[in-house]
Amino acid sequence: MLLKSGASVPYWQVTSLEERAYDVADMPMEGEMDSTFFLTKEKNFIPHTYPCRTAYIAERRGKEIAELPFPDWHMARNILPGGSPFLDLSGFWFRATHIQGWARTAINAMDAGPARLRLGICGAARVYVNGRAVAWLSPATRNAMDEVEFEADLKQGHNEVAVQFEDLCERDAVIRIALVWIDGPKAEAGNCFPAEPEAVSAVEAAVDAMHLDRKFYDSDDIWLVMPVPFPDKVRGRVRVAGHFMSHDHDDVTFEIPAGADRVRLASSNDFPADYRYFGFAFQCGDFASEARLGAEVSWRSVTGPAPENLETRIAESLAWIAKNGETDTETALACAAVGDEVALARAEAIINTALPGIEQCYDCADFALVPLLWTRIVFADRLPVSLVARIDAAILEFRYWMDEPGNDVQWYFSENHALLFHTSAYLAGNLLPQSHFRRADRNGIAQKQAGFERLMAWFDHFEAAEMAEFNSGTYFPIDLKGLAALFALAPDEVIRKRASGAITRLITMIANSAHHGVITGAQGRSYEHSLCVADTLELNGLARLLWGKGQFGAHVNCLAQMALALRDHGLELPDLADIACWEKRDTAQEWTFWQGENAFCRLYHYKTSETAMGSAALYRWRDWGYQETLLQARIGREPGAQIFINHPGEIVQSGFGRPSFWGGSASVPRVQQYRDLAIVRFEGVAPQPDFTHAWFPTLAFDEWHVDGHRASARSGEGALLISASGPLELVQTGGSAGHELRLAGRDGIWVVRLGHAGDLAKFANSHALDVHVDTDGTYRIEDAQYGTVLFHQNGVVSAEGRALNPMEWTLEGDRKELPVVQ
Repeated sequence: MLLKSGASVPYWQVTSLEERAYDVADMPMEGEMDSTFFLTKEKNFIPHTYPCRTAYIAERRGKEIAELPFPDWHMARNILPGGSPFLDLSGFWFRATHIQGWARTAINAMDAGPARLRLGICGAARVYVNGRAVAWLSPATRNAMDEVEFEADLKQGHNEVAVQFEDLCERDAVIRIALVWIDGPKAEAGNCFPAEPEAVSAVEAAVDAMHLDRKFYDSDDIWLVMPVPFPDKVRGRVRVAGHFMSHDHDDVTFEIPAGADRVRLASSNDFPADYRYFGFAFQCGDFASEARLGAEVSWRSVTGPAPENLETRIAESLAWIAKNGETDTETALACAAVGDEVALARAEAIINTALPGIEQCYDCADFALVPLLWTRIVFADRLPVSLVARIDAAILEFRYWMDEPGNDVQWYFSENHALLFHTSAYLAGNLLPQSHFRRADRNGIAQKQAGFERLMAWFDHFEAAEMAEFNSGTYFPIDLKGLAALFALAPDEVIRKRASGAITRLITMIANSAHHGVITGAQGRSYEHSLCVADTLELNGLARLLWGKGQFGAHVNCLAQMALALRDHGLELPDLADIACWEKRDTAQEWTFWQGENAFCRLYHYKTSETAMGSAALYRWRDWGYQETLLQARIGREPGAQIFINHPGEIVQSGFGRPSFWGGSASVPRVQQYRDLAIVRFEGVAPQPDFTHAWFPTLAFDEWHVDGHRASARSGEGALLISASGPLELVQTGGSAGHELRLAGRDGIWVVRLGHAGDLAKFANSHALDVHVDTDGTYRIEDAQYGTVLFHQNGVVSAEGRALNPMEWTLEGDRKELPVVQ
């Protein structure tokens, strides 16, 4: 197909990245906790700069990178676009790391002549066309792509475009190269792959269509399905790993006979209970490439239902984590608490694995340090003396806040990280009162006092504004990690009391937003691995511990600490089981509250025994989004029978974007909800992807239908109906096959209606869900049960003689019981 102005050249070869630590002199930073960091940005640009970035900018910005010899391309990776308009090498680096590499693509020109192209990159690059340098660019801007236009003389036929690039990676790093055609002679996008074009096209078609046979496994075999068969025999390897914070992986080899449409990869019992990413590296004939898919592995059938009493559930939780939790210091704490020979050996091994990251102040080392401090304070006599000494050395060498000198990219700014840093400083200083904390240049007594004062200020902020990353299934456990440690271990009663109050508040929020133990609601920060799951989110394990509903996942941040706080330290929590697991058939719960500094997010939640839906009201309509999920709904008793709706931030699935394909929205929709009825209105802009979509896991429903602009589903006695402003497409191939509904265009309306129904067709037929737009921007729906529902432009929703005004909601929240309308 001929290249048109604005079209991308998407087929790339890329060399292995050369990586080296990027060190600057240890120095302090200025700044404070920024609880609105993901709001104070332009198009997802985070406004905080580390000293390493300042040094890199001085070194690189506006300066050409030195020319390097061309690489040996025989070892390059062949990257198929997968729908992406650019080469995406994004990932997560736990310390400041300088990377450099080479990438190349090709343009096939029908005639010779000058062409204009545009290169986009974040770090720095030099462009070569047919071996001749033609342009360079060095914005050195973190995660924000800049562009340069250039002219190059093309010859008739194959023209190689090579890019020598570099960047500085700090934590989540966007490493992307975009090459866009502007004008020139007639030409097509080409490639430099060592295979015939027909073979490449056939492999690309197979990769774009392939998917796992399920997105949820429970003691099932895992099959790779190829709706479009590969053109030749395939040999390869799959790395099965967790998300970027996970430490464990498994490798599986596989073969696909030519023409096969299915192949077994492994038994799901071979992998941890977790959302796992399947990274494929394969060879088909003369062509090698790679792909990535995701799915949840549950141990539901192995673990079974929860014990009836809390004491037994506490013991169960600790034993399960000690045996099955991933390699993390939270697991090590559970192992130390269990205390048998096998568990203690595992605790020692995990701590030895975790200590280098703490010793080098890797990002998220504060996540690891808090449970390690708990282990050291309470269970030191169960560890080897030499290991305790190494732990103490790491404690004294750690950087506990940005005003201490360092050379790291630890994230100090968010509310949850700040809590963990201050908790660590406070507990570490109390543990080693006479020892010297090198970076702070003070003894433990002074370090404890600094931590105490910062914790008191943190609690002041929390009690006035609570969670910045509102209602997030990912970040509830991080806050609970710090709070549980403070409740159990703090020497000051005022800290213990405030921690206890904060724990109770968070658990109450979770219970109010849960449906039979599974959280359902709008979330301020979300990821694919926290959304596309039924059983393995840590809050499910917490619900199992507290209320006897839910399953365990291998990735844990607070569960062992919560169990120990209950067992050993006198933590008392209100009995919220009836709220979290709502069984009342005649009444529903309506829950309204706000979160965040200056009440920047106002939240609505409604649930019955068979339905639950939560949303963010009057939240940043039409802004560029970050990782917010603005509406989530669930029906019946099957945890996986849920939907959420978003505008993808990137085309590639299971990628690293923020927002990503599922985690967050490129454009923030107008979302308004009344009881079991909600409207979601998108008004996106280019270059955001040209569709919006809903997670619609057909295999989790008892029955479902998609017909034109409507889709419906039933799980048990819960039902849902979706009506869109255009035709809905159930995606049948690719990573989301059977789990995604798409609505074409960036501008569109989704309406969601939940209800109780044994007869799905009757339920669907009883709800028209037509949207009428009044001249003042009010959306009006005539609902079969609620009557006229008005969604006003100012955020107010009115129906049944009631008016829901988000501006009147409170931090404490308001919980009402309402009769179920049938």
